[in-house]
Amino acid sequence: MTRRAPARQPSPWLMLVAAMAAQVTATAIVSAPLLLIPYLHLDQGLSLVASGGLAAAPTVGTLLTLVTWGAVVDRVGERISLTAGLVILVAGSALALAGARSDDTVVLAAGFALCGVGASSSNSASGRLVVGWFPAHRRGLAMGIRQTGLPLGVGLAALVVPAWVDERGVAPVVGLCVGLAVLTTVFVGLTVVDPPRPAGSGADAAANPYRGDVRLVRIHSASALLVIPQYVVWSFMLLWLIDRHGWSAAAAGALYAGSQLLGAAGRIGAGWWSDRVGDRLGPMRRVAAAATVSMVALALFDATPLAIAVMVLAAVVTVAPNGLAFTAVAEIAGPRWSGRAFGIQNTGQYLTAAAVPPVVGAVIQHAGYGWAFAGTAVFPLVAVALVPVATRR
Repeated sequence: MTRRAPARQPSPWLMLVAAMAAQVTATAIVSAPLLLIPYLHLDQGLSLVASGGLAAAPTVGTLLTLVTWGAVVDRVGERISLTAGLVILVAGSALALAGARSDDTVVLAAGFALCGVGASSSNSASGRLVVGWFPAHRRGLAMGIRQTGLPLGVGLAALVVPAWVDERGVAPVVGLCVGLAVLTTVFVGLTVVDPPRPAGSGADAAANPYRGDVRLVRIHSASALLVIPQYVVWSFMLLWLIDRHGWSAAAAGALYAGSQLLGAAGRIGAGWWSDRVGDRLGPMRRVAAAATVSMVALALFDATPLAIAVMVLAAVVTVAPNGLAFTAVAEIAGPRWSGRAFGIQNTGQYLTAAAVPPVVGAVIQHAGYGWAFAGTAVFPLVAVALVPVATRR
């Protein structure tokens, strides 16, 4: 009788590529309405509050379903969750395309909100995929690379959306989103393999990590505050370059995309740093302090040519702490709770992010960019005090 050969494990790096493909695709699609703000406001005459509300539609869809997706991932695994979320992303993009073709803003917003529902699966599932396949001493770097999916997705959208919408209108942009979502769904469905589940089924293995330990709550709270300067830069950098400094849409989009690439490099560097020092939260505190300084500098130099360089620096610094927080959450929560912990983490972030475009848009409209940047600096400063001291129990 022959012995069956053990199943061959997939390459962790291939799993990382699949996780990033899902994250980049989801982020690029849900970022599209954000990058439509200059076109809708300057060319179509929509107020900043109204166009900001459309831009916030995907975020609303995401934050309403993050915890649910986290529980689904904990129960059924990463492959099914990622693939199901991408299928919903395809459906939402198709609905948004119907709204764009019929000039129905309500249907367009509803489609992007559904895209947000589908995109939220990748936040928990792709994070768990990376944590499950990489050992602890490489996890910070791997998660930092995975977290580049957000700035890379925004950068990809920035290269395409401003130029396409000026030349071709909204419908071709949304049609491209449909095609991208279909391709990624097929790739992820054929590639992803769930990481092995840990042995043991006792009470300790499934213990609630929130009981008797406030560190996760503090990380969630700090991360929710740190996402505010990140989304201020993401939401208004393009408009600020065009409206405040007179750049063309194409030039502004190119700089926006370049700043996202630098932000991706910053996330990788932060993850590598955390692996070297064996801690996620010390680096997170330092990056939060740097975010405060960058937003203050942006407010001070808002009207000067130096502001362009400061804006690029802010785009890098404000995205850097996200991967550190995610890795710390996964390590503290453990593999049986990390999906739900990711869901709670992202819910707080997207809840604050959803308010950024309309609220900050109103501040800019009535008080100017400088005051909006100065007010934003308060939030990462508070986050510095909230970040716990140590990762380990």
